[in-house]
Amino acid sequence: MQLSPDTTVLWWWGPIPVNATIAFTWLVMAVLALGSYLITRRLRDDVSISRWQNLLEILVTALRDQIRSASRQEPGPYLPFIGTLFLFIAAANLFAVVPGYQPPTASLSTTVALAIAVLVAVPLYGVARRGLRAYLAEYLKPTVFMLPFNVMGEITRTVALAVRLYGNMMSGSVIGAILLGIIPFFFPVLLQVLGLITGLVQAYIFAVLAMVYIASAQAAQGDHKQNDTPGD
Repeated sequence: MQLSPDTTVLWWWGPIPVNATIAFTWLVMAVLALGSYLITRRLRDDVSISRWQNLLEILVTALRDQIRSASRQEPGPYLPFIGTLFLFIAAANLFAVVPGYQPPTASLSTTVALAIAVLVAVPLYGVARRGLRAYLAEYLKPTVFMLPFNVMGEITRTVALAVRLYGNMMSGSVIGAILLGIIPFFFPVLLQVLGLITGLVQAYIFAVLAMVYIASAQAAQGDHKQNDTPGD
C-alpha cells in the first residue's frame, strides 16, 4: 500500500524522476486551464447563456459570498487567489474517480507548496493594503520582544494548514485500503462517494482558512486604528 504518490515514479526525464505527484499536478492544472479557456471564450451577458457559463457564474458568486463572509471585505482582490486554491484542491480530489489517478493532495510536498503560497500571500496582501512600514510594525506589537513569537506564529499556522490537508487525504486512503481488504465488494462505491465529499470539504476548509489568515492579518491594523481614535 502506497501512502503517497511521491513513491510512484511514472517515467524518467533524463536523470530526473517524474513521479505521480508531479504528473498529476500538471494534469490537473492543464485540465483547469483548458476548461477555463473553453468556458470563458464565449461569455455572454444576455439571458441565453450556456450551462457551463451558468455553472461558472454560480461558482464565482458562491466564492465571492464566502470570501465576503470570512473577511468582511470586498472579495474582488482575493477572489483570484482563493478561487484558484479551492478549484485546484477540489479538482485534484475529485479526479480520484478516474482509475489509476492518484491525488497530488495526498503528497506532503503538494500541501506544503500550497501552504507556502498562503504564507507568501498573507504579507503581500497586508503590504498592499496597509503599506510596508505599517504591516511590519505589527510584528513588534505589543513589544519588540514579541517579534520572534509573532513570526513563529505565522509559520506554525501555515504548517498546520499543510499538515491538516495532507493528514486528512492520507488517512482517507489508509482507511479505504483497510476496508477494501475486509469487505472488497460493498465498500468501493461507498468509499468513492465519501472520498469525493471529503475532497470538496477539504478544498473548502483550506480556502476559507487561507482567507481567514489573510483577513486577520489586515484586521489587526484596523483594530489598532480604532483603538487610537480619541473618544468623545
